[in-house]
Order: sequence, then C-alpha cells, then structure tokens
Amino acid sequence: MKKANLKVYNTLSREKEKFVPVHPGRVGIYVCGPTVYYHSHLGHAKSYITFDVVVRYLRWLGYKVKYVQNITDVGHLLDTGEDRILTEATKEKLDPMEIAEKYTRSYFEDMDALNVKRPNISPHATGHIMEQIELTKILLDKGYAYESEGSVYFDISKFSNYGKLSRRKLEDQLPGARIEVKSEKKHPADFALWIKAPKEHLMKWKSPWGIGYPGWHIECSTMSMKYLGETLDIHGGGMENAFPHHECEIAQSEAATGKQFVKYWMHHNMVLVNGVKMSKSLGNFVTIKDALKKYSGEQIRFFVLTTHYRSPLDFSDKVLKGAGEGIKGIHITFKRVTELAQTAKNGKLDSKMNKVFETYKQKFIKAMDDDFNTPVAISVLFDFGREVNNYLDKNIQVSKQTLQTIYNFYSPFAGDILGILPFSKQPIIEGTPFIEFLIELRSKLRSLKQWDLADEIRLKLKNLGIILEDKTNKTNWRIG
Repeated sequence: MKKANLKVYNTLSREKEKFVPVHPGRVGIYVCGPTVYYHSHLGHAKSYITFDVVVRYLRWLGYKVKYVQNITDVGHLLDTGEDRILTEATKEKLDPMEIAEKYTRSYFEDMDALNVKRPNISPHATGHIMEQIELTKILLDKGYAYESEGSVYFDISKFSNYGKLSRRKLEDQLPGARIEVKSEKKHPADFALWIKAPKEHLMKWKSPWGIGYPGWHIECSTMSMKYLGETLDIHGGGMENAFPHHECEIAQSEAATGKQFVKYWMHHNMVLVNGVKMSKSLGNFVTIKDALKKYSGEQIRFFVLTTHYRSPLDFSDKVLKGAGEGIKGIHITFKRVTELAQTAKNGKLDSKMNKVFETYKQKFIKAMDDDFNTPVAISVLFDFGREVNNYLDKNIQVSKQTLQTIYNFYSPFAGDILGILPFSKQPIIEGTPFIEFLIELRSKLRSLKQWDLADEIRLKLKNLGIILEDKTNKTNWRIG
C-alpha cells in the first residue's frame, strides 16, 4: 500500500481529518443512490462522478474498497406525501416496478457513458423489506420508536444527539418542509420507519403493524449496515440530504447498535442553473442523455471535476464547451506521446524529464490527498502537459524509456484516477498500430465503395474514443 496522507472533510466535525479506516487496509463506503423514477440529470452526474473518483483514488492508494450504492425504488416521498415511483407510474400508465426497472437501466447506461465504475453492490430497497422490518422491531424493543395507527415512528426526543450532523437543535424542529405533519406523531419531526399503506397503494408489504411500506431513511441504514457492518468508513451523498435523511440515518442506526454509524461524512454541493439548484421538481434540469447528444462523456466528466466537490457547479453550454477545449489539450498531448512511442528507439531515460515526472507526480498526489481536490489535480495535468510539449519540441530523438515515463504519469492519474482519458480498456500506447491498420482497411473499403462497412469501422472507433478526420489524401485520427 502506498503511503497515505489523505485528509477528508468530515461534515460531522466541519474539519478536514486524516483518513484512518476502521479496519486497516479496507474501506467501506456507502453512497445514497438514485431514486429511479426518471432519467438521471447532471446533478446526479456530479454526485456519482465525485464518489467514483473517491473510490478510484482509494483503490490507487492500495485500499481494498467495498463500494455500496443503493437503488431507491420505494418509500422516497414527495413533499405532498406521494411516493415518487407511484406518481411516475400513474403518469406513464405503467406498473411501479416497470418504472423502477426502466429508470434503473437508464441510470446505469448514463453512468457507463460517463466512465463511472459500477459499485460492488447495488442493493434495491424493495429487496430488503424483511431487514427493514427487523431493524424497526429493534428500535421498538429499545424504546426509540412507537407504533401509531398502523405506522411506526422514530421518537427523536429519545435520541439526545439528534441534529449533530446538521447542527439543528430539537427545539428548532418545526412542522413543515419535507416533514409530513400527522396528528398521530408525538412530535412533528418524528420520522416514519414504517408507513401504513392506503388501500389504493400498489407497493405494500405485510408487517407486524399491518400492510405498509418502509420509510426512506430506514432503507439506507438497513442496506448500508447489512453489507458494510455497523460502522461505515465513509457515507456520501448530496448536501441536501444531510438533513433530514442522513440525520435520521444516524439516529436510527446508532440507537439500534449503540455504535458510531459513520466515521467520515462526505457531502457534495449541487449543480446550479442561473443560481438555482438543478432538479426535476423545478423543471430546470438537463438529463445526462440530452447532454450526451451534444457533449462526450469525457467532456461532461471533465466539466464536473473542474470544480471541487464541496463547491457548487454552475451549468451552462458555454462552460461545457470550454471543458471540451480543456480536455482536448490533455488528449492531444497524450496522443502525441503514444504516437511517438511507436517508432521511438530504446535508450537512456532522460534525467531531466524524470525529475519533471517526479515533481508533478507529487503535486498531483498532494492535491488528491487534500480532500480529493480535483481542480488542482487537473491544473497539475495542464502544467505537466506544457512541460512535456516544450520538451518534445526541443528534442527530436526521444527514447522509448522517456516516453514511457511520461505515459506512466498520464495513465494512472488522468486515466485510472480521474477517468478522463479515452474510455478504452487497452492503453493507446499499445494500440496505435492496430488503429492504423483499421484506418487503412477502411480506406480500401471506401475505394471499393463499400460505404456501410467503412462507416461501421468509423463508428466502432468513435465508441472507443477515436475520432477519424478525412483529409484530401489521408485520414488522421485523434482522441476525442
């Protein structure tokens, strides 16, 4: 394992803390996944690209990471008290589980397009109903919950630390925003662990308290502790979920186990459009699928990473186009190095370039160790790129060993950690001759007027991140 000096901003303490996992060499991370009732938007892109980079960096450091990200397919209510899945099912005239499956598939398609690696486990809330019932029973037995008219509520007055994450005091918890006020509650801010289902409600299950469905908060506590244990290393999500969702998770989890629920709480800021949060409910959202019609997955990913995860991200077409220009510079330098490596001869490693490599390697690691500071890490990539291009401009003969050293900077940092190099599993440095062969084959097909086969080669290469540019007498290619 690499020497780790990683510091993580912990929402609980409001400070950057040295990262020390519960179990040496292992990290358990849980991130609140999507509520699958519609296509994902750029706000989701920020969330899951952010934590994808967190997981990638922890793995690069040598930790064995178990990443759990749930799928919420029941229990996430609108402010009106209606289930989001059911509301969309009624609108589309589909079964609720059809809606959940449709948008779960859509979500993973989007994540694949953004080079977001799949979690180790993606548990569905509806697949863990029995576990949620059992956790509710424990809270009832310990006196932290009470049954009322077929529903079960957590009694926040029994948990003295309620509000420690959001810094909200119990006496400040008033009826209103996002908390459904019901007369059967002892306190307006008591939250539902189990909700009695009306007859017309389609998603419901049997429980000791009658027919109903779980509350949103109990789902995440149940699934995270089932797969990661009673104390998690990292719990991530949007800052809008710190209260009430994560606050309620802490209360019910720690009340049930008597142990600290999460060691490090990480919250990303939101995506804004004209200063207002992007969300489906406000109608100002841009789906990832619509964005991908205009921009590449790498471009969107780069756009997200140019702002620190704890800062708001201002969306505009102008900024996204600028991100395209920025990442193009990195790709051009990377392509230049990989192309030169195909014909370079063996020789000594240039000590000057090796020193540059070591200097910028440490700068990159320092940036990532500082609470995953991707904007600074990207600036290091740009600075390194300028050094590389200046060096290559002045040196006609560059040894294969020197080019490999340059490649060894881009591959782990821009590729494995930030994920902004072309989304190809095979290193381009080894694949260039094959690309040239495909271009030559395509030219022959074009001369034979076999346009369909020629176009298929172009499309396949595009899917691998290789853009062909037809000139008068030749075809050039670039990473795009």
